[in-house]
Order: sequence, then structure tokens, then C-alpha cells
Amino acid sequence: VAMGRSGTDVAREASELVLSDDNFATIVNGVEEGRVAYDNIRKVIYLLISTGAAELVLMAMALATGMPHLPLLPVQLLWLNLVTNGIQDVALAFESNEGDVLQRKPRPPQESIFNRLMVERTVIAAIVMGVIAFLTFDWFVGDDTSKANVDAARNALLLLMVLFENIHIGNCRSETRSAFRMSPFRSPILLSGALIAFGIHVLMMWTPFGHDLLGTRPVALHDAAQLALLALIIFPVMELHKWSWRQRYQKNPPSDR
Repeated sequence: VAMGRSGTDVAREASELVLSDDNFATIVNGVEEGRVAYDNIRKVIYLLISTGAAELVLMAMALATGMPHLPLLPVQLLWLNLVTNGIQDVALAFESNEGDVLQRKPRPPQESIFNRLMVERTVIAAIVMGVIAFLTFDWFVGDDTSKANVDAARNALLLLMVLFENIHIGNCRSETRSAFRMSPFRSPILLSGALIAFGIHVLMMWTPFGHDLLGTRPVALHDAAQLALLALIIFPVMELHKWSWRQRYQKNPPSDR
């Protein structure tokens, strides 16, 4: 470590870290910001991988059961991944400090992003969302396999997946802390991003452009309420996993070397 102002040129060239303000407290601030940035990278990856894996579970179940119609069309999958989820993951990258980053033990340098916690959470979230989505589509289609009914079922399923994303983003704000302990108003960028993503999808449901591009239509109020209740299931499931993780590993985190 060398001083940026009072240090010599030789010291700065030989050092691995240069303090531009000659203040050792800056190292602490740098460690804190680095941990926050690393946390947010993990949160964004978890949001994208878990929701994407849920879509894979949904499509795989449809193929495995011989369902004659795909639950979601390619353009609808692109809409979920690039637009609604794309807005949310950018907003999630600005999540603020959880408040305890300096109390944590340093992570092993060789630890993978996909450590045990990440893998467990991703698998559980993907299975829950994917299975619920598959059963919902099958329920909406029923015995009527006409094109109009299948299109209506896809429209409802697309709304369900958007609702899943908006609710699941609350689970992504912390890997171990309960979402009930984190006010949504504490992160205005994330709250705005979630509302904008959902608002854009609602707009596509009510405009001719959305009808032509995505095959979306307005969903009846009682159906939308049922879809919202189904989407809420992911919230207590992930809260239960967070509680289970804290009970198992809060004092002795597992080694993921």
C-alpha cells in the first residue's frame, strides 16, 4: 500500500494499492463498496438464472408430458427475458448496502459465484415457479384445445410469469435476510424498476401493438387476482429457505472451496 499524495513515485509503482487521499480509512470504505458490488452481482445473477430456469422447467414439463401446444411462444419468452426481467435486473444492481457487509467474514478467494447457497436457492425457485406455471397453463387450457383458448391460456401464463418476476425480486434483495425486514421504499430505484416493468406489460395487454406482437389481451379481474395469489407462493417458499439456511449455517457457513 502506498500513499498517492505524499508517497514517492517508486513506492507507488511498486505497490498493489495506492491511496489517493493518503487515508487508511479509505481501505475500509473500499472493502465495503466492493462487498456491496459483489452482493449485487450475485443478486442480479440469481434473479436472471432462477427465472430463466423456471421457464426451462415449464417448457421441459410441457415436452415431457406430450402437451400439444407450447405454453409460451418464442417471442413471449424473449419478452420476459429481455424486457420485463431486463428492466428489473438493472434496477436490482443499484440495491443499497444491507448494513452488515463489514461484519461478515471474508469469503474464500476461490469461492464460486454458484456456491451452495446460490445453487439451492436457484433450484428451489425454478422448480416452484416452473411447476406452478405448467399447472396453471394446463388448468386454463383444460379440454378446449382450440387456438383461441390456447392463446388465452398463454396470455394468462405470460401475466403470471411477469407477476412471478415482480414478487421474486423481493426475495433477491438479500440472500439470508427476510424480505419482511427490508422496506421496498428503502430502494426507490428497484421499486420504480419493478413498477415500470409491470406497467409496460399491462400496457402491452391493452394496446393493439401488444396484441399483434405478443398475442396479449386484457385479463379478467378475477383471473388476474387468482394469478397474483399463485405468484405470491414463491414468497413464503423462499422465506422458508432463508430461515432454513440461517438455522443450518448462520454460525458455521459451509465451505465451498
